[in-house]
Amino acid sequence: MRAWVLLSAVLWYLAGVGWQRSSIITKEGFVYGKVGRPVKLYVELHHNSPVLLCTDFKRAQKETVDPTYLWIGPNEKPLTGTSRINITKTGKLLVKDFLEPLSGLYTCTLSYKTVKAETQEEKTVKQRYDFMLFAYREPDYAYQIAVRFTTKSCVGKYNDLLFKVLKKILNNLISDLSCHIIEPSYKCHFVKIPKHGLTHELFIAFQVNPFAPRWKGTCNESVDCEDTTNHNILQARDRIEEFFRRQAYIFKHDFKKTLPAMHFVDHSFHIMRMDSCRPGFGKNEVVCSPGTFSPDVDVTCQTCVSTRIYGAKTCP
Repeated sequence: MRAWVLLSAVLWYLAGVGWQRSSIITKEGFVYGKVGRPVKLYVELHHNSPVLLCTDFKRAQKETVDPTYLWIGPNEKPLTGTSRINITKTGKLLVKDFLEPLSGLYTCTLSYKTVKAETQEEKTVKQRYDFMLFAYREPDYAYQIAVRFTTKSCVGKYNDLLFKVLKKILNNLISDLSCHIIEPSYKCHFVKIPKHGLTHELFIAFQVNPFAPRWKGTCNESVDCEDTTNHNILQARDRIEEFFRRQAYIFKHDFKKTLPAMHFVDHSFHIMRMDSCRPGFGKNEVVCSPGTFSPDVDVTCQTCVSTRIYGAKTCP
């Protein structure tokens, strides 16, 4: 039950994040510029950006005479149409298959004319619109799980044996999902239970990880594979949770009078999702900005004054 409560809270949070990231995008997938301040957008890795409009909403409702559009990219050079950059005659910009280095400032200058009807006097007007685009990706999921088993004594080989057998069972349970158990550990403690005196219990902890050896074989043609690995780890979580739920049921119904000395402690199952970022990404799964880098699966981008790119994985 605790696992599902936690999951619901996480999904609620992610839904909120997603709404914040997309709230300025129209139903048509357009994003208007704003006068005097940049528009911040987050583009999922290997997906297309929304369509950026070289105008603000108010200006777009008016007639525009002889408009011209000049887009400048993050490298401070004019953008031209390529297989990845699509610019229309009306100033719309679309960036395809967004990657980390494409993050940065996109600026468009709209030039148009105002014409006085009486004198036909022309005046050129220029308006600049800034868009800050950042690559982001979904985090990689893993699950930290803790359970408890009763034992006859904290001394003896049977505790180690139970621990090894449990690891093997759980690994076999999720091996077809390319998931595995990592960082397993246990400690034996004396526990005072109300009205039952002292008992010995094994406090067992382990992590369910989606990157078992040869995990990339499950990705098929996926570029990033995060959808596959996250789908697999959710299945692995469900299987393990069901395994311990069945343990509790068996001991409650099949051993009504005498419980074995070593058995699963009902209601001792605890689970917590752990998010990690791929190298080059940091908190909230947003690409590391210039001046920072992320070399591993940490959740923060570290300072590195010598980096000049988005998504740096090393500090030169």
